[in-house]
Amino acid sequence: MTGGILAFGISLNVPDPAASAAFLARNFGFLTEMQDEGFISLKHPDGGPNIVFLRTGLPTFKPAEIAGRARDGLLLLLVVDDLDERHGQLAAGGADVVTPPETEPWGERYAQYRDPNGLIIQLVQWV
Repeated sequence: MTGGILAFGISLNVPDPAASAAFLARNFGFLTEMQDEGFISLKHPDGGPNIVFLRTGLPTFKPAEIAGRARDGLLLLLVVDDLDERHGQLAAGGADVVTPPETEPWGERYAQYRDPNGLIIQLVQWV
């Protein structure tokens, strides 16, 4: 199928949507595009998908059988142009560093951080 897709987003279930939204806003410049009781939709000024945080247990979530935690095995990846500079800013600002900067043999340099809901945010720079 081609055409007809105007935008796309990622939706994640978390206990406290405001905490995850504040983490992305404060550390990466995301802006709130829309919010209501139990959800917040963020957009980055540089583009990309919307990131939506839904409060775990919302009765309107469908299908109900997958309404639990979203973080198991999930990494939210953000590609940056200067990983070491970003890492310095995040570490100095008190971010929970899970993995300090490392470089894989195939040229992926990355670092990982835990947001207030336990989601892992991975910054990537291709070198």
